[in-house]
Amino acid sequence: MNRRVSLPGAEELFRQTTTLSAVPSSNPTPIEDQPDGPIAPNGKKSVRTTPRRRVNSFDKSPSGRERHDEKITVYLSPEELYDLEQARLALRGDLGLAVDRGRIVRESLAIIIADLEAKGDQSIIARRLRGR
Repeated sequence: MNRRVSLPGAEELFRQTTTLSAVPSSNPTPIEDQPDGPIAPNGKKSVRTTPRRRVNSFDKSPSGRERHDEKITVYLSPEELYDLEQARLALRGDLGLAVDRGRIVRESLAIIIADLEAKGDQSIIARRLRGR
């Protein structure tokens, strides 16, 4: 009697899926044949699978209240977190705007990026990062 545990192979663990399904497709396409990413000059597939998006003047507004698939982690000091929470409470209490901290950060980011694109090295973010 064999008491070894049967584990899935690498092909099954690292296969690409197009839908979230527990049932594997009946006609799987080998990973090498799938055109899922750009080919680098050295002939290998590059890491980026989504094309870079050029921002135009119509895309300057932040995403607002919608589901976001991308995520970053930002570490804040206790004072910065307190200031962010105070801004959220001021927007809610004084202006009647019920927004979360993420929305405040996305709006702030949109303002900073628009200022950077408009003013370049004279933008507020460039001046602050240089220490002026």
